[in-house]
Amino acid sequence: MLSKSQARLFFFGGTLFFSVIFIALTVDTLRQIPARSHQDRMTAEVVRGKGIWDKSNCMGCHTILGEGGYYAPELTKVVQRRGKEWIAIFLADPQAMFPGERKMVNYHFDDGQIRDVIAFLDWIGGIDTNGFPPKPDLALPAALVVASGNLAPPPAIFGTVCIACHAVGGKGGAVGPALDGVAHRKTPQELDRWLADPAAVKPGTAMPKLAIDDSTRAALVAWLSTLN
Repeated sequence: MLSKSQARLFFFGGTLFFSVIFIALTVDTLRQIPARSHQDRMTAEVVRGKGIWDKSNCMGCHTILGEGGYYAPELTKVVQRRGKEWIAIFLADPQAMFPGERKMVNYHFDDGQIRDVIAFLDWIGGIDTNGFPPKPDLALPAALVVASGNLAPPPAIFGTVCIACHAVGGKGGAVGPALDGVAHRKTPQELDRWLADPAAVKPGTAMPKLAIDDSTRAALVAWLSTLN
């Protein structure tokens, strides 16, 4: 049984001891923040993107680093998961990517604002978060290529953009038609015209105009032409 003076000493000693530990941990955390958050990569684009993020109240629906709303997807590693091309297309017209499904507001960002938002999200994704959030398996499975009879790897844009809506070998989205056997249905020239401007070929189509460059489109057409 402690005496009154011993209890007082125990209380103040314990408080001092744990206060020192708390301060030391706080100092260590502040010391590590610049390196772990890559502050040297915080460009003007990143800062502008953060401003757009705040002004648009994106955290009302999305979470970043575990903070925000849980109505929409977590975006800490969205650039690593989806790729900059897909995000740029999505931000330009959220509804076009998932007709009748997505509820995200179209903020009518211009190209510069989209680049800034992506720069901010890319910077967020580079922060050392000790493995948060768990990395989902969004890689294009090898079984997808084998199942479609195609031994060549798909262009990168297929794994970041096309697969969100289209499936091959049973893997991928179901918004658009499966692309198995598309080489029997469409010639390379027809595929190229379709990818260049879907609405010009089929007015009212749900597929958005991706505005991909000529070399990327050519690579995608060449790969799709092997899906027999």
